[in-house]
Amino acid sequence: MERKRFLCLSTGILTTPLFSQAMRFIQDDRLKNWAGNFEFSTSNVYYPKSTADASRLIKNKRSLRALGTRHCFNRVADSSANLVCSSTMNRFISLDVKNRRVIVEGGIKYGELSPILDQKGYALHNLASLPHISVAGSISTGTHGSGIHNGNLSTAVEALELIRADGSIRHISREKDGEGFLASVVGLGALGWISNVELKVIPRFDMRQFVFENLAISRLGDDFDKIMAAGYSVSLFTDWNGPEINEVWIKSRLDEHPDYSKQPEFFGASAAAKNMHPIASLSAENCTPQMGVPGPWYERLPHFKMGFTPSSGKELQSEYFVPHRHAVEAILAMQRMGSKISPLLQITEIRSIAADHLWLSPCFNRDSITIHFTWKPEWDKVREILPIIEKELAPFHPRPHWGKLFTLSPQVLASRYEKMEDFKKMVTAEDPTGKFRNDFMNQYIFRT
Repeated sequence: MERKRFLCLSTGILTTPLFSQAMRFIQDDRLKNWAGNFEFSTSNVYYPKSTADASRLIKNKRSLRALGTRHCFNRVADSSANLVCSSTMNRFISLDVKNRRVIVEGGIKYGELSPILDQKGYALHNLASLPHISVAGSISTGTHGSGIHNGNLSTAVEALELIRADGSIRHISREKDGEGFLASVVGLGALGWISNVELKVIPRFDMRQFVFENLAISRLGDDFDKIMAAGYSVSLFTDWNGPEINEVWIKSRLDEHPDYSKQPEFFGASAAAKNMHPIASLSAENCTPQMGVPGPWYERLPHFKMGFTPSSGKELQSEYFVPHRHAVEAILAMQRMGSKISPLLQITEIRSIAADHLWLSPCFNRDSITIHFTWKPEWDKVREILPIIEKELAPFHPRPHWGKLFTLSPQVLASRYEKMEDFKKMVTAEDPTGKFRNDFMNQYIFRT
């Protein structure tokens, strides 16, 4: 940890007179995002330790943005004025066994929450590929795992506690607030600062994870749906360097899916002989256990372990959601671009996500597959290839991940969200002075 940040967080040398001793901020050191591809535009970073702290802070600031675990690759969470970080508000609050609901503070990471739930006999319906991300940040951007019957992480939300621009607290729920709820969950931080989240939970379960290598892309034409339905969660990894999918990761519930341990092939792909990393040249030490070894859901659904660096660490990311019905066409379009993509790529992951009705969710009203690109950290070259990828995917009306790199115009992006105008009206009504806006919001939401 940087020395000045340590002093701010532990000794309280720098504090503001208006707020409690929990309200530290960094005055000189610039924060970077997780991948280090950009610096945040302000050094004023506040760390409230309670809803009351956050409420007073938000009320007294003219402009701010919510900051989570800094896993976005673009400036959706950036601010030139103030950042209010949720990392110090990461407590497990309560479990409602009767209604199967858990209430947590927005800054809790999935890797922190999941073991607690498991010990109490419960689970979340899905997890992203890495457990290091916060609940509030993940739901706000439509982050997801995989599984043809699994909605993104936002679909587990039953209620939110939002701190509004005037510092007041608003409780909004699926049960009582209808369209207002559907607008607020994937809200990009525009409707308020998320202090608490109520999530739907299910009974805990155990899983196995299997990896198969070298699946011919030609098999996808007839068998794509069967392949993606082979487990609770399925991911395909490819570097587009040949006619095969490099690796197929199948995450299966012990109580619902086959045991592939004694199956040497999977649609022509060969069973891996050892634990694998999605990037085959990297050690599998950072990855969750495979080879059919049973374990709890939260140690199999993510690809990466909580205590280790996820993915490769030094990377850029882009991701595009296309309708499931166009999955094979979109994949083949990317395969045709393989010679252009591969030199800049570390790995591509293909996943499936069920449709939802959250206004700004990339899966709004359509079952989707995502084509995710983990790039080498060479932005000048990546920036040149993204418009070409977007043009090839254009017939399928792709929606980019809100927290990753893309070059689509604001007008094109708006055309792919049927509720965009309604969302803008709601944001304007809730935050008339634009306290929660930033350059990203002004460009992609309010410029159209």
